[in-house]
Amino acid sequence: MKLILLGAPGAGKGTVAKLLTKIDGSVQISTGDILRAAVAAGTELGKQAEAAMKAGDLVSDELIMGIMRERLKEDDCKNGYLLDGFPRTIPQAEALKELLADMGEKLDTVVDIQVPRETILDRLTTRRTCTGCGEIYNVKSNPPKVEGVCDKCGGSVVQRDDETEEAISNRLDVYNEQTAPLAGFYKNEGMLLEVDATSSDAVIDAIKNKIGM
Repeated sequence: MKLILLGAPGAGKGTVAKLLTKIDGSVQISTGDILRAAVAAGTELGKQAEAAMKAGDLVSDELIMGIMRERLKEDDCKNGYLLDGFPRTIPQAEALKELLADMGEKLDTVVDIQVPRETILDRLTTRRTCTGCGEIYNVKSNPPKVEGVCDKCGGSVVQRDDETEEAISNRLDVYNEQTAPLAGFYKNEGMLLEVDATSSDAVIDAIKNKIGM
């Protein structure tokens, strides 16, 4: 399958993508993960993106499209891909449409996961991430066995800079201003599937029904 997963930060796009990859071998492509890896590695891309990410702002379209152009050509995308966190703006959506046309490909559908703002704020302000392996925890529902220590690798479990309450509020405002209009773009394209749900299973079921799985 070839999907775009829309939804505000914390809507559950990453969780849904991981569940979908187990169904047909599609690969999850998260621009956030790619950018964080670049920041950690100190690459030129990482240096350019770091300041914007820490503030909760969007990285430039030019940088993102450069990443995606190369990523979609990799061998693991031949079985399908789930775009998590991309596109984020109308220009990115238009550029992606051109890129896929050049590659002779098309999307199956675009899923808009709709979750209340207060639910997202609660999810993200209580989320913690291992600096070693990237494992995700939640101080309320899924804390590490030893506070601040990853169960899997023993690395430090911390709150990311972009998951403080101030940064999250900014990210949600940016999403509403710049990314939410994508729903209208893809609705006009006849490709939008809107799912109002806080349950990952409900989202998966809606996608299966939509694309006939």
